[in-house]
Amino acid sequence: MNATRWTGIFPAITTKFHADESIDAAGTTKHIDFQIRNGIHGVVTCGSLGEASTLSLEEKLDVTRIALEAADGRVPVLANVSETSTRDALRYIDGANKLGVAGFMVMPSVIYVADAREAMQNVRAMAEAAQKPVMVYNNPVAYRVDLKPEHMLELADCKWVEAIKESTGDIRRVTDLRNALGDRYQIFMGVDDLAYEGLAVGCDGLLAGVGCAFPRETVALFDLMKAGEFAEALALYQWMTPLLHLDVSTKLVQNLKLIDALVGVGSEHVRRPRLPLVGEERAYVESVVKKALAGRPEQYRSVM
Repeated sequence: MNATRWTGIFPAITTKFHADESIDAAGTTKHIDFQIRNGIHGVVTCGSLGEASTLSLEEKLDVTRIALEAADGRVPVLANVSETSTRDALRYIDGANKLGVAGFMVMPSVIYVADAREAMQNVRAMAEAAQKPVMVYNNPVAYRVDLKPEHMLELADCKWVEAIKESTGDIRRVTDLRNALGDRYQIFMGVDDLAYEGLAVGCDGLLAGVGCAFPRETVALFDLMKAGEFAEALALYQWMTPLLHLDVSTKLVQNLKLIDALVGVGSEHVRRPRLPLVGEERAYVESVVKKALAGRPEQYRSVM
């Protein structure tokens, strides 16, 4: 097997835009640097939170290049692959490989609800094309395709498939994967408001959303859990949880970009058809952030 073992906090970064919807390279660079300086362990570009569905292939490669330059070798940069056809996925993988990414996070299938045979073959095709470590993003809630432990067991002979981003929302799935597969795969919890629970049952890391605005706090949660400081970790998690709930929403992009803006680490520009929050939705997010900032634990506070 490949020696790579990803662990820790890997934010799924937001893609920064200007008001005219063009990519804000400087803003994206600044935000990635902010996260790295606050201890995160890796970066994932152009996921759902990164508004991948609104980006062209060329733009995704541009964001990946920006991320690689911003990281400057300090942490691994993974390119998320969420193309609607295998042909386009392989084109994107080829381009990202030429840029020098450390690996990939891949969607088993997007839009088309593939069965397990189709989804597994798609993962194999992408992994073999990548020839680099791959994390499989399993999110049947959003994408209606579920690769279960028995399917991941079938994929275990594919040496490039190294990790799973587990986003079923069922915490029992982590233990089922461990019982079926031991430590064959690194397991990342992909649901923000299951971070404590995921780490408690053995996840190797978090694919964080709110961590984009609160990276040091998110890293502290991971460190405390791995050190067995469960009571202190729980207190930190309870402070974070109202924020983390905002990631589990069809408007997670608008929610988290507004958090970025309110905290002072980014803008809330989105690409249409998304629009910035207004009215009660906006007021609610603002109230959650205001309360969080008022009770922010100083010992874990992210450095601007």
